[in-house]
Parts: sequence; C-alpha cells; structure tokens
Amino acid sequence: MDIAIGELSRRTGVKVPTIRYYEQVGLMPVPPRSAGAQRRYGQADVARLNFIRHSRELGFEVDAIRELLTLTARPDLPCAEVDVIARRHLSEVDARIERLTALRTELSRMVGECGHGHVGECRVIEVLSDHGECLGAGH
Repeated sequence: MDIAIGELSRRTGVKVPTIRYYEQVGLMPVPPRSAGAQRRYGQADVARLNFIRHSRELGFEVDAIRELLTLTARPDLPCAEVDVIARRHLSEVDARIERLTALRTELSRMVGECGHGHVGECRVIEVLSDHGECLGAGH
C-alpha cells in the first residue's frame, strides 16, 4: 500500500493537520515522499495512526502515547510499564471526575439559589463575584 495523506486521513478519521502535527511531535514517523514531494504512507502508518487516534479518544496525553508507542516496539517486554501508564491515566481521570462533580454541585447550588429576580440581586452573580461564597472555597 502506498497512499497519500488525504487517503490516510480518510481511512483513520484523523484530519490532515493533525497527522502533520503528530509527525512534528514524533508520534508518527516522517514519511517518505514521492517524486512529486507528496507524503506517502503504508499499512503500518494506518495502524499506528489508529492506535494514536484511539489513545487520544481515551484521553491519553501525547507524552503517554509516545511512551506506549515506544513500548509497542518491544513486544517481548512484560506489560508492567504499560500498566503503570494506564494506571496513571486512570488516576488522572478519577481526579478530573472528582473536580467535575464538585463543579456540577456548585453550579447546581448557584442556579438553585437563584431567585429569578433582577441581576442586581442574582445569586449566581454574587457567587461568581466572591469565591468565598462557593461551597469549595477552602480549596
């Protein structure tokens, strides 16, 4: 297989500028070019880009994906390092969920306390104007 970047984009669902970005940051190897200076990709590039896309959809950061890709080049290694990366990401996701839950609680409280009167007496505006009014102000 020898395809252009547009076809790689179509097959993987990754936009062309994103593919170029992944090349710039080292997630994708710099492809060979045709006589007309077009980037040319093969099946391994399609598989690698699908791996990257799916990793990004799951929220992995570029550095973690780079680590995972490096590990995939060594299939004989135990997967302990992969587990460490995945567990670290899971911990980050749990922390994000905790922050979002607190945010939801605070926004719900602000909206619930709104008397639907005038902006000058609006509880949402009061809380946004004074962080001390937030339930989690000690954080």
